[in-house]
Amino acid sequence: MSETKSGLTAEEAKGLRTAKELEGHLRWLDSFTSAALGVLAVASGIYTYLGVSSLLEDNGAITFIAAVAYSIAVSVGIFVFWSYMLRLLPAMRTAGGFIGLTVATVVGSLAIIAMSSWLNAAALAGSAAVEQHLENTVRDYQQSLEQAHDIALGGQALGREVERARQSFEELAALEQSGDLSGTAGRGAVFRVLTQKSEELRNLEEQIAAQQPLIEEAFERGNAILARMRELTVAPGPVDLRSVQFSEESVKLAGVISQLNQYSVAPLVARAAEDLPASVVLPELDGRSTSVRDAQSATITSVLNALDQRSRTLRTAAEEVLAMEPPIQTAYNPISRADAVVRYAGNFAPSWAGAIAIDLLPAVLVFVLAITQAAIRSGRDGMSIEETLTLADLKAAMNAMKDVEITMGAADAALQERASAKPEPDKGGAG
Repeated sequence: MSETKSGLTAEEAKGLRTAKELEGHLRWLDSFTSAALGVLAVASGIYTYLGVSSLLEDNGAITFIAAVAYSIAVSVGIFVFWSYMLRLLPAMRTAGGFIGLTVATVVGSLAIIAMSSWLNAAALAGSAAVEQHLENTVRDYQQSLEQAHDIALGGQALGREVERARQSFEELAALEQSGDLSGTAGRGAVFRVLTQKSEELRNLEEQIAAQQPLIEEAFERGNAILARMRELTVAPGPVDLRSVQFSEESVKLAGVISQLNQYSVAPLVARAAEDLPASVVLPELDGRSTSVRDAQSATITSVLNALDQRSRTLRTAAEEVLAMEPPIQTAYNPISRADAVVRYAGNFAPSWAGAIAIDLLPAVLVFVLAITQAAIRSGRDGMSIEETLTLADLKAAMNAMKDVEITMGAADAALQERASAKPEPDKGGAG
């Protein structure tokens, strides 16, 4: 391997030139690094102030001072922490020291995220996150309203089953009246049983029909409230004021959903189905002869069996409606901007990235500086001081020597002048 005139190999000379070049860059970069770090810290403090202000309910002087104090503390903390890391971590020469400061950097970064970054995200995307919360709440309310409406309509569909049962009993009553059922024409015991059940089913059918307009009215009213809530979600203006109006509308909508749940006739049909065979009042057989009374008894038994069959059919249909999934119990809970941006963090990844980057960008500078310092040390390792001296260093040393010589010459001249100024002692005696 070739050597230079100074005794350095070509590779060592190249490493030395690289180290000196990097040192020159670092001196230039160091001239504004502190200012840049201060700007980042102040910017983070401003966004932290906005985030803290959204958490504090009161707008008085104490609240303002508290928010300002917190944001100033965050700015100072960020500036001091990264100043420490920028100076100390790149200067570490041992693996243990480097690893220890790297761990400290990670812990400090997590602390900065905890005390500042999430508040910065709240300032950047807090309003949008609250609007996202409103939109999700509207979606939940819409689902609950539709489920309640579907259950109510399912109950209305039971009216057709009730109608078929009523018609079948009316037809049997007509047959009994004409004598084609029990063999005895007229309105006797069997006719009265059939008529009794027909009237019960007719009353139930009328109750079911009466619920239909109420259900449609409530559903239309609920959709109108939902439309107003959607408008508030995207309307211009402060989101806090819109949240208050949104809360009022949500209370109204919750009442509408509760009404729709009460309009379902499935429980009524289920109870009526159970009572249908159990509430039969058996009349006294009024046949003129034993054979007629036996025919009436057999017919009534057949009617009771028919009642039991219709009862099971109605109860099964009602249970299918009752088994439908009930509406989700939805309630609007107001949420702050900071809480909203945390809850819906996945929807605001760019805002979170920006909020964290403004706080942790100096970490990149720390590791860039550490790598650069390692490269500088690598270029200088194994060289003596004389071999690493530059022409500028030599000139500075020579100037320093001249200053020392001048200073020493001046000191010697002062000593000589002081010595010459002393009076000589009188050697002659008195005459």
